[in-house]
Amino acid sequence: DRIILLFDAHKLDISDEFKSAIQAIRKNEDKIRIVLNKADMMNHQQLMRVYGALMWSLARILGNPEVSRVYVGSFWNQPLQYAANRDLFEMEQDDLFADLQELPRNATVRRLNDLIKRATWAKVNALIISHLKCQMPMLGKDGKKKDLIKKLDEVYKKIQDEHNIPAADFPDIDNMREKLKKFDFSKFPVLHKELIAKVDKMLAEDIPRLMSLMPREQMDKKLGGIGMIKGGVFTKLAMPVGTGADEGVGERDWIVNRDKVKYDNVYNTLEQVDGKITGRVAREELIKSKLPSKELGKIWRLADVDHDGLLDDEEFALAMHLIKVKTEGHQIPEELPAHLIPPSHRDGAQQNGFE
Repeated sequence: DRIILLFDAHKLDISDEFKSAIQAIRKNEDKIRIVLNKADMMNHQQLMRVYGALMWSLARILGNPEVSRVYVGSFWNQPLQYAANRDLFEMEQDDLFADLQELPRNATVRRLNDLIKRATWAKVNALIISHLKCQMPMLGKDGKKKDLIKKLDEVYKKIQDEHNIPAADFPDIDNMREKLKKFDFSKFPVLHKELIAKVDKMLAEDIPRLMSLMPREQMDKKLGGIGMIKGGVFTKLAMPVGTGADEGVGERDWIVNRDKVKYDNVYNTLEQVDGKITGRVAREELIKSKLPSKELGKIWRLADVDHDGLLDDEEFALAMHLIKVKTEGHQIPEELPAHLIPPSHRDGAQQNGFE
């Protein structure tokens, strides 16, 4: 039901073996999806160039200027190296997983479409051979047969007009002419109108009724979570962006905000002076982490962004975040990265030393 071709953004070379495999499946173009993986390993400009090169290469291999849907992202569990396209990657990931979730429904739709196609094909062919049989005389059958085959386009047109059938539903006229040469028209079976009526009823009533049930069933499944694929990669997780002090690089929101409510609950229990806590009060809270004094001194220096010797709620939250970074086994940076600067301190913020 789905064929996924996986490419790494940093190595687009398509081997001869892979090229042959793609050419072998190009008849199933409607099932093909392209994944450009590890796209976070390059910046926006490089990614655009790689995407264009991939589209050009696949168009040549598939022999079609309109290449199948391409999903761009970072489909592995490593932190993003260039996080600027994070929103794009998350939307592409959601689209890919939604496409996979829809496979059961799409398979049903495809089977119904195939049933419609086969039923229409059977009806049209029955009408053609029935018409040809009715045109056969008692004598001079061979001559009449040749004349009917020669004027098969007129036969098609007459049946189209009588039964209101689109020309696209008729078989290829040249192939039909070749096949008809092998048969005796007078021996064709008689048309059973009651069977044609049953086919018409199925196409006009039964199939539409089945199709109308599918959206309702799909909505019920979505609302109730029934039939949805769960677990593994289908578990919605935040896309990793950096680790330790680098976590949150490129994000629009301040990474500390993820735990700020928890930090605020602690901050609000501390003694404050004009909405800030002193170094003495902060020290009593920070030493609970049991980190060495040297590390706590570095954390204080980084957290006191405006170096006024006090911590407001954002600076205190930053200090707690840096403690978390250290206790999880990561290094504390010598200078505060730009993405960690509290939002209210970002205008003209400068790093200071710690004596």
